[in-house]
Amino acid sequence: MTKAVGLHRNADAARERTISIRSKGQVMDIPRIFRISESTHRIHNPFTPEKYDTLGRVLRLEPGTSVLDLGSGSGEMLCTWARDFGITGTGIDMSKLFSEQAKRRAEELDVTGQVSFIHDDAAGYVAEEKVGVAACVGATWIGGGVAGTIELLSKSLASNGMILIGEPYWRKQPPSEEVIKGCGAGTLSDFLTLPELLGSFAELGYDIVEMVLADREGWDRYEAAKWLNMRRWLEENPDDDFAPEVRKQLSSAPARYASYTREYVGWGVFALMDRKRH
Repeated sequence: MTKAVGLHRNADAARERTISIRSKGQVMDIPRIFRISESTHRIHNPFTPEKYDTLGRVLRLEPGTSVLDLGSGSGEMLCTWARDFGITGTGIDMSKLFSEQAKRRAEELDVTGQVSFIHDDAAGYVAEEKVGVAACVGATWIGGGVAGTIELLSKSLASNGMILIGEPYWRKQPPSEEVIKGCGAGTLSDFLTLPELLGSFAELGYDIVEMVLADREGWDRYEAAKWLNMRRWLEENPDDDFAPEVRKQLSSAPARYASYTREYVGWGVFALMDRKRH
């Protein structure tokens, strides 16, 4: 699930989201608060449809390009790229709700013959056939972080293919521990600055060949949409045992976002190519 899920939370919270919540080896679902707060999202990260269009264009996607998307969320990237650029693709996501929404989106855009979506844990998933683009856009917890996720994606990648990584970074230096915590980070080192993040890709042996960064409008659309989702859910489920937790989240999220995340946290998708393959 792309879901910018895990986007701007500390490592412990990100791991909580990745917990497969398994029963006898079966993947169940993501934590309930995310199913509620992002229930109507088509894009589970700070990108807008325009940003995904830009990304597809700058990557120079050609018809027939195969794309693997680990943590594919509600499938918007694969579905719109199939419609607009003629790609084929497979998305893997551990959210049952989002996987169902992705399949419906493929039907809406008439691309069911080009893309497929699997409800499963993306951690450790390797494609049976090599792909031209292997992506993890906002869910690098599946590989235990950026390095592990890149290593995982590389196992599915064809020669001279591209890896896409969606990841947060510090827009500017947080001035205090309060700001760091308010951004959902455990420590300053949980995120890198943009130059540091790009440098980390290079240190792993990859050329950074493109990047598209989210803007504040994208952040607003991602975060603010959660508030209405939570409010509607509370109206429909006033007696649910989970209602106090949803109320707590709704009461604190707007001010926390405006004070911290919106000011200090950036996010982007970065296209990488292995230097050893050229």
